[in-house]
Amino acid sequence: MSRPSGGAGDVIAPVGAREEPEIEDAFDRLVAEGDNRLSRPLLPLLATGFLGGIDIGVGVLAYLVVKHETGDPLLAALAFTIGFVALLMARSELFTENFLVPVTALVAGHGTVLQLIRLWVVTLLMNLAGGLILAGMIVVALPDLQPTAIESGGHYAHLGVSWRSFFLAVLGGTVITLLTRMQHASDNMGVKVIPAIVMSFVLVGAQLFHSVLDSILIAAGLFSGGADYNWGHWVGALLWSSFGNLVGGLVLVTSVRLLRVPHRVQEERQHNS
Repeated sequence: MSRPSGGAGDVIAPVGAREEPEIEDAFDRLVAEGDNRLSRPLLPLLATGFLGGIDIGVGVLAYLVVKHETGDPLLAALAFTIGFVALLMARSELFTENFLVPVTALVAGHGTVLQLIRLWVVTLLMNLAGGLILAGMIVVALPDLQPTAIESGGHYAHLGVSWRSFFLAVLGGTVITLLTRMQHASDNMGVKVIPAIVMSFVLVGAQLFHSVLDSILIAAGLFSGGADYNWGHWVGALLWSSFGNLVGGLVLVTSVRLLRVPHRVQEERQHNS
């Protein structure tokens, strides 16, 4: 006969027990990496952001080549995923990859708000520098791709400021921040490659609004000449998509996921106080 619950022999789990160790292990990885990113010296920070722009630029190159040759945007989106695989394996970073990781560390008592702002601003600027250099090289070296670059950049340049473009940017930030969380579920590189491919395919295949990627595509169109948009469109798209990406990454993913481990957040804050 089974023993009734609630007796003296029952073991009652303490409050805050590790009921979901995988989630807590991921939290620990996020905090450790976030602390490193927040405290990264300026020169490595500049180099990491610049290389992130180069890596995404390689993905843009693959996207434009496949779209030019096949006319199929989904095949082109699949080709683009090489950019996010490069980001992962070459250990470079995008601005939008720095929502979940450093914010989690900051909430847990590591680093400062000024360090977070420094990380965001420097990474975004260097992503753009690397990406625009590669965009210019692509359209000069491969002039046959220029009409495709103008068409592809035009989609994002003409989105403007609207609820549609805002939600496209929110979805873009959500997808990339979810990608980051999925990659921190494991230390296995083979496992991490899967979300890099799948989620970046969703980003490009659905033509979501992404601050760095879309800025590179718009710039490639502008460098090609003859586009019916200008650098004013580029600046507007960058600012609006960055805002939407922040909302999607911080509000829909990062903040909600922190609610799953409140006891670990409190423990880290007490440890660092």
